[in-house]
Amino acid sequence: MFGYYLESTWLYIVLVVPAFILSLWAQFRVKSVYGRMSNVRNTSGHTGASAAAAVLRHYGINNVAIEVTGGKLSDHFDPRSNVIRLSRDVYYGNSIAAVGIACHEAGHAAQHAQGYVPIKIRNAIIPVCNIGSYLGIPLAFVGYFLGFEPLILFGLGLYSLITVFQLATLPVEFNASARAVKVIDENGLLRGENEIKGAKKVLKAAAMTYVAALAVSFANLLRFAVLFLGRGRRNN
Repeated sequence: MFGYYLESTWLYIVLVVPAFILSLWAQFRVKSVYGRMSNVRNTSGHTGASAAAAVLRHYGINNVAIEVTGGKLSDHFDPRSNVIRLSRDVYYGNSIAAVGIACHEAGHAAQHAQGYVPIKIRNAIIPVCNIGSYLGIPLAFVGYFLGFEPLILFGLGLYSLITVFQLATLPVEFNASARAVKVIDENGLLRGENEIKGAKKVLKAAAMTYVAALAVSFANLLRFAVLFLGRGRRNN
């Protein structure tokens, strides 16, 4: 038992800690870039709300509402109620960051309206991902202590769906940002190369948080796979 916990600790340090540090850096980076760009007013006069509305008009979408929500960096599109919810600073703000973030969320609304395939895939696997996050590792633990490898594999397979979900999220987020930048440029929501570059910096920093989440998820999956399968097979 002591050897199990020792091996688990070392695997955590070697595999998960670096990914976790990347995640912390990504969170720091997005807050830092957002903080800088939220203090720079855009010259077009657009607020986040008006910019998001412009993106919706660009794609001919007229059934999505734009509302204020609480919190900071809590902006999101809710496909169940067809509502883009923007934090107060983004909704009312006329900064470069506000326009970039609002247009990104409107990009998600456009994805749903146009039936963008990657977002359909991501949404379809959410229910089984939730099951995997709760049952995957407990089942693998049971299989490990019973010496029953098929149950270990089944548990790890369920748990791996979290990594699959994080992987499926990347093209969705990158595409929403690409849509945002395209509409910003074509409709003059931000003016000049520096303003557009500022918005890109905000969106790239936000995208890194999803890359980091994938790294953490994969590192944890690899750790459990090595721990359960590697040790079990060495004991046979």
